[in-house]
Amino acid sequence: MSAGRLILVPNTLDLGALEAGEAPPDLREVLPQAVLREAARLGHWVGENAKTTRAFLKRVDAVQPLAQPLQAVAITELPRPAKGRPQAADRVALLKAHEALLAPLRAGQDLGLISEAGLPGVADPGAELVAAAHREGLAVEVLAGPSSLSLALAASGLQGQSFAFAGYLPQDEAGRAQRLRELEQRSAREQQTQLAIETPYRNAVLMEALLRHLQPGTRLAVACGLTLPGGWCRTRSVSAWRTEPPSFPRHRPAVFAWLAA
Repeated sequence: MSAGRLILVPNTLDLGALEAGEAPPDLREVLPQAVLREAARLGHWVGENAKTTRAFLKRVDAVQPLAQPLQAVAITELPRPAKGRPQAADRVALLKAHEALLAPLRAGQDLGLISEAGLPGVADPGAELVAAAHREGLAVEVLAGPSSLSLALAASGLQGQSFAFAGYLPQDEAGRAQRLRELEQRSAREQQTQLAIETPYRNAVLMEALLRHLQPGTRLAVACGLTLPGGWCRTRSVSAWRTEPPSFPRHRPAVFAWLAA
């Protein structure tokens, strides 16, 4: 019996981004038909949250009927790392937990891995499960779909040949200021675009820090609510942004990218 495949299934970018009563966009407007077919076929899933994974499959079922009732689909949540600095025993336990999730593949069944938004393993958990599959020589397949980072970079007009994702910046003011200075210096030295994200309700806080600590001539791109109605991306110098800073809807995710002069 041949082993199954670990299939990385892209999700939409609208989780938690919609206002009360606002209808989510049609999946066919965001995800390729091949993704919908694969999602409808799979009977085994791993996701960050079982409830949101079921919600995704309900949306799939509305446009591409599931191969089996949703109640029969097996959904397992990704193990969460221990809080604080992990000990050696914690890392071993986490490693074994990820290996256990691959049981359907060993039994010849395909397994879907899904993130809360975008591509699994990119600015989201899931990479450890992919790494576990590679260690066992199991096949990994990734399906095409939206990634907020690549969409924002493409729309920004900044350096797309060399870029780095810094993730979430420190929340304390001093640590964030130091990190921004380091990233801007690296951007200037290597002509490398730097990207960062923040929890949506803190977008304005990050924007304020960027405008305070980056140099006036640095080009700063802000992409907000990509693939959602009213989504936008604008690139201006820091000095220009200071005269007219953007407003952020509370629930809309954003990506920030900058390139030093």
